[in-house]
Amino acid sequence: MSRRMRTYYYAVLGAIGGLLGWQISNLLGLSFTGNLYASEMIVGALIGVCVGFLIGGGEALINRTPARALRTGVLAAGLGLAAGAIGLPLGEMSFQSLGAGLLGRALGWGVFGVLIGLAEGFSGGSQAWKGALGGAVGGVLGGVLLEVARQRFGQALFGKAAGMILLGASVGALIALIVVLLSRAWLEVTSGKLKGAEFILDKFGKRNGPSAIVGSDALKADIVLPDPDISPQHALLSGDGMRFIIKDMSTSGTYLNARRVEQAELYDRSVLRLGNTEMVYHEKR
Repeated sequence: MSRRMRTYYYAVLGAIGGLLGWQISNLLGLSFTGNLYASEMIVGALIGVCVGFLIGGGEALINRTPARALRTGVLAAGLGLAAGAIGLPLGEMSFQSLGAGLLGRALGWGVFGVLIGLAEGFSGGSQAWKGALGGAVGGVLGGVLLEVARQRFGQALFGKAAGMILLGASVGALIALIVVLLSRAWLEVTSGKLKGAEFILDKFGKRNGPSAIVGSDALKADIVLPDPDISPQHALLSGDGMRFIIKDMSTSGTYLNARRVEQAELYDRSVLRLGNTEMVYHEKR
């Protein structure tokens, strides 16, 4: 997906996740045990799984790599489960002890957003702290909106549903927005099946940090391009703290500015071609 559309898609996916989590918990019964905090932990975990799965796997699914979407979605769902199980009881605890609904909800769902944001950072190309920051802001805002919705709507269940939709949308949108605003380097696909898609590279830029494999295999590559002329592991992108370096790993070749290279540095507006897919490298200094 493009960086401009990322916020929209994440907001929609987060809203759907919040609605699904509420619906599942409603069907099962909102009160699972006689213990308030144990019940809140279970409900929060259900909501966290749904929101985490959709946000975590959403980008890969939109980029038409369902196998990668499943893998990243499961990872994010696990973190979402922990996030909801911690966040909702914490919010309830704050609410009970402080007697301030907005403050309690904001605190609890801020924790939820942090962990969901971390999941996006681990599964995507952004640095984890950027996802966590966006998730924290989105969680706090979403917690406030959730509590306002619960108080404003006459019917408790309808208010809860509206609040969960707003919560999920807020967490998703703010994760994407913060990540996009703070991103320093990305690849824009300008031709091929994923034309218009953009891949954020920030977490691969540090010296001695993780590298990104570019290829066509969703289970072996970090940047997946569904192109039959691209090898499963076609090229390696790594950073030295200042620049990104592309290293060819294929038999068909990697081309930089129309010239075949074995290894080369990338500069702003450099044009990469792998198989029938062309990408432009962007960076902000």
